[in-house]
Amino acid sequence: MTLLKEWGWTVGTDPVAAYIHIPFCRHRCGYCNFSLLANRDDLFERFLVALERELAGLEQPRPVDSIFLGGGTPSILPASLMTRLLAQLRQWLPLRDGGEWSIEANPIDLDDAALSLWRSEGIQRVSIGGQSFDPAKLKMLERDHSPDQLWSAIERSRHFMQSVSLDLIFAAPGEPLATWMRDLKRAIECGVDHVSTYGLTYEKGAKFWSLREQERLVAADEDLELAMYEHAIDGLTGAGFEHYEVSNFARPGHACRHNQAYWNGDAWWAFGPSAARYVGGVRSVNHRSTLTYMRRIESGQSAVDERELLSPQQRVRERFVFGMRQLKGVDWSGLSEEADAETRVSIEEKIDEHVAAGWMLREGDRVRLSRPGLMLSDSLWGHYLDDH
Repeated sequence: MTLLKEWGWTVGTDPVAAYIHIPFCRHRCGYCNFSLLANRDDLFERFLVALERELAGLEQPRPVDSIFLGGGTPSILPASLMTRLLAQLRQWLPLRDGGEWSIEANPIDLDDAALSLWRSEGIQRVSIGGQSFDPAKLKMLERDHSPDQLWSAIERSRHFMQSVSLDLIFAAPGEPLATWMRDLKRAIECGVDHVSTYGLTYEKGAKFWSLREQERLVAADEDLELAMYEHAIDGLTGAGFEHYEVSNFARPGHACRHNQAYWNGDAWWAFGPSAARYVGGVRSVNHRSTLTYMRRIESGQSAVDERELLSPQQRVRERFVFGMRQLKGVDWSGLSEEADAETRVSIEEKIDEHVAAGWMLREGDRVRLSRPGLMLSDSLWGHYLDDH
């Protein structure tokens, strides 16, 4: 089986987006359980060779509307290797006219030389993993930059990039509401085009998970976390940002093209360790270990570790759930036509139940989350994905 077939590709199923996972960081923050290696710059070139071989599995250039370089920390790559990587991506995944190319970056990597290089190579959006402007909170989160370094990185990025996005974390252990409100104020003042807000999560495998289990770290109170999220909605929308997805806010014209491909249920390519793709109704995930990923490709094997062919009804359910993460909701009248009778009735019963509870709203053919529904949306999705 060729890689294209293993990934699920058949004629007419070309994805509209591509994700590339760069699995390196200078150190691993306590809340992180992503697939990455810390302080292993000795593996950069070996990884890039493996990634190039995986990209060659496309067999010919596959034009896309968006490319997203994530990680890890893609901005950690030195200029020579970054130039080589971007050339490979332009060869195999040429960006269509009007497309968007994004890169995740650490504040301390954002100097003029890097930003100038990225812009000259075609990157238009930088997503900065800032997390906070508060020095004590940054230390608690084990970040490696200061508030001043973050502010300076944002200023430089605005000079070079068409869109600048900032990630912020709220509900850190011991964080008062006032600290979060200052973070939001600073995010608005610094002039970024896009803000992603995330409540701190404790993922198994992360350092913070173990510390919480040992009661050496206490998670924020749920009511406080909810209040922080509501302040984010009110503060950012009041400053002119559109709240377009549960966790994401953008100034007009600056919504992230790549993430919208996920939420719209479009197909996407993915490359690198732990990268998950969705092509032709097939979801496949590469091996999580960077070393195993490289060894498999070096020996001529596929990096795919998991593969699942979704049934037509599973696809309908997933498109509904991903689409409902967007504030505009889902055209259920149109999507329901793709469902069989059993699936349609099952989903409609849940919609009716959640509308009656005040968590969803029906507006003509569309269904969307209400303000109360936003507060607990993650707890709703299992009802729609369950096909039993």
